[in-house]
Amino acid sequence: MYKGKVVLAYSGGLDTSVAIKWLMDQGYDVVTFTADVGQTVDLEACKERALFIGACNACVMDLKDEFVHDFVWPALKANAMYQGTYPLTSALSRPLISKYLAKIADAEGAVAVAHGCTGKGQDQVRIEICARALKPDLKVFAPVRDWHFSRDDEIDYAKEHGIPIPVTKKSPYSIDENLWGRSIECGPLEDPWTEPPSDAFTITADPWNTPNDPEYIEIAFKGGLPIALNGIEMDGVSLIARLNEIAGKHGVGRIDMIEDRLVGFKSREVYECPAPVVLLQAKKALEKMTLAKDLIAVKADLELKYAELAYVGYWFSPLREALDAFFNQAQKVVNGVVRVRLYKGQSVVVGLKSPNSLYVNDLATYSSGDTFDHSSAVGFINIWGLPIITWKQVHGFAKKEDGYENSVVLDKETINSKY
Repeated sequence: MYKGKVVLAYSGGLDTSVAIKWLMDQGYDVVTFTADVGQTVDLEACKERALFIGACNACVMDLKDEFVHDFVWPALKANAMYQGTYPLTSALSRPLISKYLAKIADAEGAVAVAHGCTGKGQDQVRIEICARALKPDLKVFAPVRDWHFSRDDEIDYAKEHGIPIPVTKKSPYSIDENLWGRSIECGPLEDPWTEPPSDAFTITADPWNTPNDPEYIEIAFKGGLPIALNGIEMDGVSLIARLNEIAGKHGVGRIDMIEDRLVGFKSREVYECPAPVVLLQAKKALEKMTLAKDLIAVKADLELKYAELAYVGYWFSPLREALDAFFNQAQKVVNGVVRVRLYKGQSVVVGLKSPNSLYVNDLATYSSGDTFDHSSAVGFINIWGLPIITWKQVHGFAKKEDGYENSVVLDKETINSKY
């Protein structure tokens, strides 16, 4: 029995390819939607694969500019890294994909949207929450999750039904890729004791096979965002793509971490993120030069909250939007140029300059002619230490008889014997 149209978020991979056939078997016409967010897959072949499997329509949309402008750049301003390590490569694309799932569902008169996530995946939460935040009455199907198939079962199903898939049991990686980075899961990576095999990586060179000479690059920032690379102004998409090439050539950007998943368990996650790693490192260094101490301290706490909101699917929350206002204000003076050395898997900031620098050489120098008033230090120390000095004058030093077992009482005889 015909049940209407479903718009499926289609990556061209195993999960979503078998999902087309499964939804068709349930009585639905399937419209696939593939967002071009900078992945290296052949999008035309992806479209043809969807139609070959049986989709009634296959939409491919170039969303790279929107992805960078509306999602990557706000996250960069916030220095957003989940648990201080993961630059949210996949997580940032999900609200964008959800936005267009809802739009296409309206245009196609679809009864629901669908995705290829499993019950253990985090993207199921992100896509469903984001899609329904934009269109609350939207139904969302998850064929792979509801089907309870293992990855090997899916491969067997695909072979049985003649579904072309870019994966085998010998090469079982689950890949998600966009302009901001690449995530690699499954297969041998599920064992935390196993070093990621070389064939898991495609955009970063093995550090021992990288050039023997370091490469220096300069990144210009304005308002907390990169605007030029090595003196050449570029749009966001071009700059990220070029930096991925340069840093990846030197093996920079590999991340291997134990990650606390939203669904409640720990997972071993492997990422390749050359451009994010370099840009985040460079901008943080520039912030140290241009932002006030208390602003940096408060911002650090809010950065973690921002990353968490993106990670758990709360991109369209009022808190995330309010935090954007804070970060936009904080980044106004983050202007300047950062020089970075790339070598054998490492990026190191080696130079900074900014018209908004709070580093004043006449104050910081230890050479003669500095403008710092050394005589003011005595009064400053007296006032700064007044609370502690007053406390000790009132309460005295810690004594064992008052319950401080680790306290040490030194008398003159003890001092003479020790020293």
